[in-house]
Amino acid sequence: MASIHRDILIDDSAENVWAAIRDFGEVHKRLAPGFVTDTRVEGDIRIVTFASGTVVHELIVDIDDQARRIAYAVVGGSLEPEHHHASMQVFGDTEGRSHFVWIIDVTPDSFGEPIAEMVGQGIHVIKRTLDREATPTH
Repeated sequence: MASIHRDILIDDSAENVWAAIRDFGEVHKRLAPGFVTDTRVEGDIRIVTFASGTVVHELIVDIDDQARRIAYAVVGGSLEPEHHHASMQVFGDTEGRSHFVWIIDVTPDSFGEPIAEMVGQGIHVIKRTLDREATPTH
């Protein structure tokens, strides 16, 4: 099993970052615009379309507002590994910033490298988007 761990510092409060992640049907607008081009929710399934054309169907496993954590599993679409479970979690720090942690476990191992590449691109878009939201406009 490939395990991908990413942690990035975001220059905004944990509450604001969590609000964007928690709005799980608006990934294409609030979290990763341009990287994700569309998001639809059908019951417990989030259908995410990436700029690359990849479409994934994600089962929302858990949303924990207290822990600021969302967990999901890929259950269909054009990317279908044997197993794909992921979580995103936000931790605040004393400086009013946030640590955004994204963990993905996937099998077979051959999916590890391409998914890690997507996650690397995605996390930088997320940081850029959320840092921009924290920047006051004049």
